[in-house]
Amino acid sequence: MSHVQGPSSLKRKRPELNSPVQSLTEHERILYDVIRSKQDIGIWTRDMKKEAKLPDNVVNKSLKALRVKNLIKEVVNIQNKGRKHFMATEFEPSKEISGGAWYLEGSLDTEFIESLRQLCKRQIEKKGVATLEEVTDSINSYPAFNVDVTKQQIEEILRTLILDNAIMEVKSNGMGEFASIPFGKVCYRYISKGALGGEPKAGALASIPCGVCPRISHCTPDGIISPKTCVYYQKWLDF
Repeated sequence: MSHVQGPSSLKRKRPELNSPVQSLTEHERILYDVIRSKQDIGIWTRDMKKEAKLPDNVVNKSLKALRVKNLIKEVVNIQNKGRKHFMATEFEPSKEISGGAWYLEGSLDTEFIESLRQLCKRQIEKKGVATLEEVTDSINSYPAFNVDVTKQQIEEILRTLILDNAIMEVKSNGMGEFASIPFGKVCYRYISKGALGGEPKAGALASIPCGVCPRISHCTPDGIISPKTCVYYQKWLDF
């Protein structure tokens, strides 16, 4: 939508006579202004009473009226779930209040997290090796997944998969299966399950020394440090 509008847009709109805000009593208006001023942070009832300087019975009555008029809503503050926390309905709770994408109505959304974990694992298993950007794009284009996720969220999920030994973090050496990935870029490899006990087991390919080499950023095909002169790389080839 264009931000450039005609002259008529410069005229201040008259308040709607039927707007709930126009029907507020003096006490309701004071309380509403206090709550609305906190925007996406909201306010705890005790702090609200102190700031509004109204008696408890007046605050409770006004809160009820504001909720009926759909001007405020009660939200869950994950840092203090036992406290009543209110916010103007026009705002959505900040990450500090709601807990962010991993929380739903104040509780950790374990179902969503596990679904995302399985999708990430399948995408990496399918590709063998994948970058963070590739995994993120694959998830966001997945037909059955109707929630857009950020690279930061996917990275957090991948960290949990690394801790569970489902995948491993490696760095591209620019050769072979890494040919399409820039040299030295961090990527993720699927760890296939071994036959013994069904536990994840890294095979010879997964144990390539380049993935953990502290000098990989200085390694080039014809440089002083290179796969040709690396004794660890040669041992891996002879494995």
